[in-house]
Amino acid sequence: MPGQTTPKTYGTVSPEARAGMTGLEFVQGLADGTLPLNTIAETLGYDVVEAANGRVVVAIVPTDRHLNPSGTVHGGLAATLLDSCMGLAIQTTLAKGLAQTTVEFKISLLRPITPETGLIRAEGLVLNAGRRVGTAEGRITDGNGRLLAHGTTTCLIFAP
Repeated sequence: MPGQTTPKTYGTVSPEARAGMTGLEFVQGLADGTLPLNTIAETLGYDVVEAANGRVVVAIVPTDRHLNPSGTVHGGLAATLLDSCMGLAIQTTLAKGLAQTTVEFKISLLRPITPETGLIRAEGLVLNAGRRVGTAEGRITDGNGRLLAHGTTTCLIFAP
């Protein structure tokens, strides 16, 4: 995947290790492969490919293993990509010792996604990151820049 510098591993980062990193350091570690991606990324096959303050991109090439009974990619994949990029975008704005978790999110699926769609990218951008609540928006696009889905999220910011 673009932006990858170290082979990806999967697992979790200990709470102690996470507490010693800013949110941006943590998410950049996911993107550059110095930290393990979460196991749902392994299960679904997506990757964190870009991380900057207030912006995160995840990417995947959908395959037959992502299909619903109708033969298109299950909407749950789009939901997971958007939830991931938007929540991680908020995470990039957090100081050491803080975390975030999704309180609610809404998505709109605009076009069908199939394995023939090829590489899709979900970009999350922070709208606001306060002391207790963060909001972000996300967009899934194909290789031609066509909008496939979009969404918004509200996340709780807390000290674990």
